[in-house]
Amino acid sequence: MEWDVKRLAASLEVAARGNGFGGKDRREIVTAAVTSYRQAMRDFAKMTNLEVWYAHQDLDQLKAQFDAQMKARQRKMVDKGMAKARTRDSMQEVAKLTRPVDGRPRIIADPPLIVPITDLLPRQMDQETFAAQIQDLLGKYRRTLETDRRFLLEQYEYADMARKVVGVGSVGTRCWIVLMLGRDDSDPLFLQVKEAEASVLSRFVGASKYTNMGQRVVAGQRLMQASSDIFLGWQRTEAGLDGKQRDFYVRQLRDWKYSIDIEALIPNGMRIYGQACGWALARAHARSGDRIAIAAYLGGSDVFDKAITQFAAAYADQNERDHKSLVDAVAPGRLTAEPDL
Repeated sequence: MEWDVKRLAASLEVAARGNGFGGKDRREIVTAAVTSYRQAMRDFAKMTNLEVWYAHQDLDQLKAQFDAQMKARQRKMVDKGMAKARTRDSMQEVAKLTRPVDGRPRIIADPPLIVPITDLLPRQMDQETFAAQIQDLLGKYRRTLETDRRFLLEQYEYADMARKVVGVGSVGTRCWIVLMLGRDDSDPLFLQVKEAEASVLSRFVGASKYTNMGQRVVAGQRLMQASSDIFLGWQRTEAGLDGKQRDFYVRQLRDWKYSIDIEALIPNGMRIYGQACGWALARAHARSGDRIAIAAYLGGSDVFDKAITQFAAAYADQNERDHKSLVDAVAPGRLTAEPDL
């Protein structure tokens, strides 16, 4: 719990510094987010289990608060971003990641970021053998879905697959994208299959009750998220291309995800955003943990708020020192870095 709050607070402090906000504004932003978390947790502690489960934020009200804190140009950017999020689906990914081959869409090679499975298969394995293995894996994954989602997935068939490089937070783990087709080529579904490993917390709190780490991730997301991806599930490969057993979780590659453009926010706007994040994090913890014990631990004063705010500032200071060390190493050529284009 405490680590999640620290990560939220540190992220807001770093973002506020990136926007050039002064020290007073930064402290107010971070403190407001932590206070929102603490007060929300105290509210959740008073609720029944069902009330906690159905608790949600009013998006229209939240948007109205943001609109009041942004200039006309910034409001236009947010509206444009939300409209764009509604187009972030498999059809968009098909247009970007595939090309027709023999009348059927196939994933485009873009090494090292994207490498089609046909370029990775052992020479002795034919396409039919591999396709049969994929169908078996998809069948196992399908059984982890709810009945209605399983029925929907059964209306799609495997078309292609590729290895995909993942973001910074998942560096070193395996990730695949799987193209599925429904009634025809205009009815695609792109799935993302990401490797799941043991939690970094396991050495502190003990091993997970789940033997499949993909199931562990899915169980956590379903429990903590207000609305999980409808195709969220898991699978295990007993012997992948490297011959080793690995666990994975599966979800859509795109599903209308959207995030506020932090760089477009003024201090008051970021404060409102931080408060919304604090409330959402408290809701996740209230659903997955002992909300009464957490609320009692946080207390009714602002001691916790101030402590986390101080941690966030210290973290951001270290972040800046680390960046300076990187820049100092790049300048004389001790490290090679490419500019962020």
